[in-house]
Amino acid sequence: MAFLEIFGGGFLLYYFVYVLFWIFLDCNFALWFKSHFGVSISTLRGQVVWITGASSGIGRALALNLAKHGVKLVLSARRLNLLEEVKKDCLLDSCGLLSTKDVLVLPMDILKLEEHEKHFKKVLDHFGRLDILVNNAGRSQRANWEEIHTQVDRDLFELDVFSVLHLSRVVVRYFLEQNGGRGHVAITSSVAGLAYVPSSATYCAAKHAVNAYFGCLVVEQPSINVTVFNPGPVATEFLLEAFTDKPDEKVGKSIENHYRLTAERCGFLFAVALANKIELCWCGRFPVNMLVYIFRHSLLLNAVRYLLNKKTLQKIREGKSLQTQD
Repeated sequence: MAFLEIFGGGFLLYYFVYVLFWIFLDCNFALWFKSHFGVSISTLRGQVVWITGASSGIGRALALNLAKHGVKLVLSARRLNLLEEVKKDCLLDSCGLLSTKDVLVLPMDILKLEEHEKHFKKVLDHFGRLDILVNNAGRSQRANWEEIHTQVDRDLFELDVFSVLHLSRVVVRYFLEQNGGRGHVAITSSVAGLAYVPSSATYCAAKHAVNAYFGCLVVEQPSINVTVFNPGPVATEFLLEAFTDKPDEKVGKSIENHYRLTAERCGFLFAVALANKIELCWCGRFPVNMLVYIFRHSLLLNAVRYLLNKKTLQKIREGKSLQTQD
């Protein structure tokens, strides 16, 4: 009663509307706010951004969004032909802000750790510097927890965690030793790194691990900007390459339901996060935003477990409408 006497019922109504508005956004509030009122992506114009996994999906969408604002790019992935297509599209979307020398195609297999230094040297030889590294390469997973072979755990961690860490450490040392301690490192993580999702135990664990690694970097090297970008279900063909429960096996399927955030929207939000140097953010169509908020607050998590069963969480994980029949 004392609370109501001090603040009045209007405050509670305002708070209720705020929360309702917040949970129906397609990203966390800070990212949404910066996308409308924060620093423009164009402030990155002329900077050099190296994107791994740039041949398709979120990496490609991010590259296109940055190119529109005159950001110089290094595009890396295994498939040279697709990288060349992305470069062509970036130059077209830049509307003359970029020339062909401003987009470097650098094919690489990120699992070959021994070649990371060599590839980074090519970046420095071409541009003379690097401003932002975006670790986007990685694969998802679909598997039952009890059936996952340990080799799958190892293989997924090698790609989604250890290769990312190794390349990042190469670049961070450069930032600290040759760039006055300044620089920016970003990773494409996942809402699976902020919550617990079914049918992706190894992937979920890997994303939690990489989020923790980069959280520690924030604490240890505060002069270096870190962005941990956590998308939910996105309309890309990620399932084609996703791990299963067996070694050397891929899901090999296209997504069946498109109740997902578009790759274009995801790439735009990622670019906003980079321009505004947002440390931790996430995105996804409702109810992804709400669920991440719940998982980050233990009391709410315990309550919601009584309301959401595995099938409901699975639908959200797969980017399906909750009205979809099983």
